[in-house]
Amino acid sequence: MTLFINACVNDNSRTRRLAECLLSKLNGNYEEVILHEITFPVADQAFLKKRDSLIAAKDYDNPMFKLARQYAKADEIIIAAPYWDLSFPASLKQYIEQINVLGITFVYTPEGAPKGLCKAKHLTYITTSGGPVAPEEYGYGYIKEIAKSYHGIPEVRLIKATGLDIIGADVESILQKTIKTIYPSTCR
Repeated sequence: MTLFINACVNDNSRTRRLAECLLSKLNGNYEEVILHEITFPVADQAFLKKRDSLIAAKDYDNPMFKLARQYAKADEIIIAAPYWDLSFPASLKQYIEQINVLGITFVYTPEGAPKGLCKAKHLTYITTSGGPVAPEEYGYGYIKEIAKSYHGIPEVRLIKATGLDIIGADVESILQKTIKTIYPSTCR
């Protein structure tokens, strides 16, 4: 099962358009999590206390961990997130706080290093930006590091289209060039 994590909020999202090209080859065989439709709990003291007590009791079937279980079981993960304020929409960070669960998506080795428990071998991160993406480590780099170091996903790749809002930019040409790297034959 492919898991599509959709952090796009605009109706005419250019990031979503690129993701749809990649998803088109799956013929609808994917699960989509639309982040702006989720009301995430605040990660306050009460939340952390409840989560920690459930983890200590190994109550991983609790509804609180539904998103983490779904993420851990995915064969492949696709994230579509526009480049906002040097990273991505806040809902993606909130999602990560929900899926990064000790005992479901990772464990610690006796030496204290995280060891991933996720099934996925590939994660694709898709983004677009009006200007340049700099530095990458705040958005894509963060996702790449958590996927590899915590979740055990060995292959993480970036698909991006940048400079879309620069005066004089040929937006369609930039998008088409990126689309050809995703799925050369059929997307528009």
